Amino acid sequence: MEGENMSFANAFVLLGFSDHPWLEVPLFGIVLVCCILTLIGNSAIILLTLMDSKLQTPMYFFLDNLSVLDLCVTITIVPQLLFNLWGPKKTIAYWSCMTQAYLFHWTGCTECALLAVMAYDRYVAICRPLQYTLIMRSHVCIQLAVAAWSTGLVNSLIQATLTLQLHRCGHHTLNHFFCEVPELIKLACEDTTANDLCLTVGAIPFVLVAPFLVLISYTFIVRAILKLPSAEGRRKAFGTCSSHMVVIIMYYGPAIYMYLQPPANSTQAKFMSFCYVVITPLLNPLIYTLRNKDVKQALRRILQSQRGLKS
Repeated sequence: MEGENMSFANAFVLLGFSDHPWLEVPLFGIVLVCCILTLIGNSAIILLTLMDSKLQTPMYFFLDNLSVLDLCVTITIVPQLLFNLWGPKKTIAYWSCMTQAYLFHWTGCTECALLAVMAYDRYVAICRPLQYTLIMRSHVCIQLAVAAWSTGLVNSLIQATLTLQLHRCGHHTLNHFFCEVPELIKLACEDTTANDLCLTVGAIPFVLVAPFLVLISYTFIVRAILKLPSAEGRRKAFGTCSSHMVVIIMYYGPAIYMYLQPPANSTQAKFMSFCYVVITPLLNPLIYTLRNKDVKQALRRILQSQRGLKS
């Protein structure tokens, strides 16, 4: 059959979880609840940091960026997932599919880089506290955030654009619940060795180098914590670090598994993707703020000020 460029497709079919139809209704309920809580939790973090000056620090600046990324992932992927889970029609318009491919790859790479930046911020705060305000100046934080977003964007443009140049020979069925670059590559009816290699090489800075930098940062952090004279101080520091490490493992783990060693089982791949598309954005604000006294105090101050205005 004569090759057809992907750009001529009008729509794609997303099989999603149709091979397990009994799962679709309960998954719809789970995804809907997760979506609502994700939107509320991440929006609340952004609003709190904007309204309370005591939260306008480097740590919360980067946390705001993380929340924006989680909101982007949720808005880009989840509405289409809910639509497909609810009804028999499981198609997605071509441009919606391409938007998902570009934005998800961009936000995913950016989040990998941002988690490394956040680990560096914690390293400076714990290991070099006297120089923290000097090192993590506002313009430095902005530059680090811009670097994370820019590298993610560049990689997304390269990977998604190369993928769209492949000929698909009329294939338009994706065995997934959203349009992801590795799945779009599978539609090609030509040799994709170069695309697979480019995807793997492009993933190395984000799913190998970034986690390695995080590991180095936390190695120094743990060493510094162990030297603290107070047992209570060590406990609090370990509590903060453990929260950060949970987020890092939840995000890097599936990303490394999916992009450096793609699973042969499609169902396994879907549930791994489900983890970092639906579950991680929900847990991020909870993990970072649930045991955070600064956030609780900020919320209390805002609520008290609102009561004062009403009275």
